[in-house]
Amino acid sequence: MRWLLLAGLAVSTCLGAKELPPSPGVGEIPPQLLGKTRDGRPVDLGDYRGKVTIVTFWASWCGPCRKELPVLARFQDVVGRDALEVVAVNFKEPRSDFVALVRANKGMDLTFVHDADGATSDLYGVRAIPHMFILDHDGTVAYVHRGYSENALPGIIDEILSLLPDEVKNRPSASAAKR
Repeated sequence: MRWLLLAGLAVSTCLGAKELPPSPGVGEIPPQLLGKTRDGRPVDLGDYRGKVTIVTFWASWCGPCRKELPVLARFQDVVGRDALEVVAVNFKEPRSDFVALVRANKGMDLTFVHDADGATSDLYGVRAIPHMFILDHDGTVAYVHRGYSENALPGIIDEILSLLPDEVKNRPSASAAKR
């Protein structure tokens, strides 16, 4: 009898859990609308076609995320926004936590999106963070990374570089050109 009760409880718990769609995989076009920036501007991946785009899901309490964001910001600065766009989607945190982290890192020129209710992360099947999607020039998923540490960043940078055209890789860095 006890076994039947436990089995019934397990089934009701599973039925009550929200079923997420699978994450977009390599070769697929991910959901295009990511939410809005802090200033209310909608973020649509279709606007970034023609450049490599990184969509990364992060939270202020995630150590690897906090290490990843400055690296991605610097990389975007070196490559130039004409060729690389990084969209950092905050994962289910209160607005105050999101705003505090963005303000504390105002030197990072990333496109920050707040996803307090998890609508965007749910569409992407994000269950754990960090979770990154690297899109090619056509907006197709080229690489996916889930639950990685900062040790993975050099390999991730190599993957991004592999998607950039030679003329972008061979030009002086965008940050050097600003000086």
